[in-house]
Amino acid sequence: MSTLPRDFHFSQASLQDYVDCRRRFQLRYLVGLAWPALEAEPGLENERRLQIGAAFHRLMQQHLLGLPADRLSRAVAAGGTESEELPRWWDSFQEHGASLEGYAETTDLSIFPETSLTAPLGNGYRLVAKYDLLAIAPDGRAAIFDWKTYRKRPSRTWMEERLQTRVYPFLLALAGEHLNRGNPIKPDDVKMIYWYPEFPTEPERFAYSQAQFEQDGETLNALVREIAGLAEEDFSLTGFIERCRFCNYRSLCDRGAKAGGVDEIEAGEDEVEAAGADFGIDFEQIAEIEF
Repeated sequence: MSTLPRDFHFSQASLQDYVDCRRRFQLRYLVGLAWPALEAEPGLENERRLQIGAAFHRLMQQHLLGLPADRLSRAVAAGGTESEELPRWWDSFQEHGASLEGYAETTDLSIFPETSLTAPLGNGYRLVAKYDLLAIAPDGRAAIFDWKTYRKRPSRTWMEERLQTRVYPFLLALAGEHLNRGNPIKPDDVKMIYWYPEFPTEPERFAYSQAQFEQDGETLNALVREIAGLAEEDFSLTGFIERCRFCNYRSLCDRGAKAGGVDEIEAGEDEVEAAGADFGIDFEQIAEIEF
């Protein structure tokens, strides 16, 4: 008998957790277990980095909603000395990323920061995604931008294998027509761009296609059917024990008590939304600006 609630909403994060470790998916999303273990050591530094990442995402949202760059720059400078990264990342974006890969020069460009989409998947479940930025040109070309505040730049192969790289373009092509003046978004017109503030001149770009869209639809629906068909005892531990070093459930699963070092994390920003800190910047005061 399936343990998956009928109203369960899948995301790239939950699907990635399942692919990485069935047991982690079960504990995090089905049991809802909050286990008080660190994901990485030292804990305070890991938390600080998550907070800075959240602050950068909020900063980008404010900028893309139309708040003047000079006022945001002053707010970043006034944020104190808690973070030397945030001013550097903001400067890097203004110098290297602000053109949005040429989309900013497109007349009547539609941009949608911090936008969510959802669509049904197989077996009556739904797929959801929250995008850092969607940019859609009048001719239907669509770009997905995702800010990645990694300290180490991951390989293209690693990023290509992440489910986010499949889920985000798929869902945009499937359910994004209301963002394109009611016109369907063709998979061949979609591309995904990961932009790294620490590596501002080295974005990672992935083109999409109709063939990839069809393949992703089959893969994602099959994955959901697989998860829905599992019984409680079928959520097994991963065979890749190295992954357990950065999982807060490792001690519960008898996979070690000590977390991996924060500088060893290849990528762990998927939880940046949950950090929820503004890190010294009064964004609410900025938002009161009148135009």
